[in-house]
Amino acid sequence: MDSVSKIALGFIVGIAFGTLLGVLTAPHKGTITRRKIVRAGTDIVDDVRDKLDDSIDEVKDLYKSTKKEAEDLVGKIKK
Repeated sequence: MDSVSKIALGFIVGIAFGTLLGVLTAPHKGTITRRKIVRAGTDIVDDVRDKLDDSIDEVKDLYKSTKKEAEDLVGKIKK
């Protein structure tokens, strides 16, 4: 078995062990835990969406200002 296979196997075993340990030590019933996971996932998705929207707005603003500066520069060159 090569080193990449050993690393992949170790990673898979680690995930399985962590999942098992998490289920055995979970303080709540499975339905409650799943609800919390879904809420946390939804919150993360909403945060990423908000940050992406903000980034898109910033890029649009930068594009508009750069375009205006370029048009002004072209106008000065033509004079």
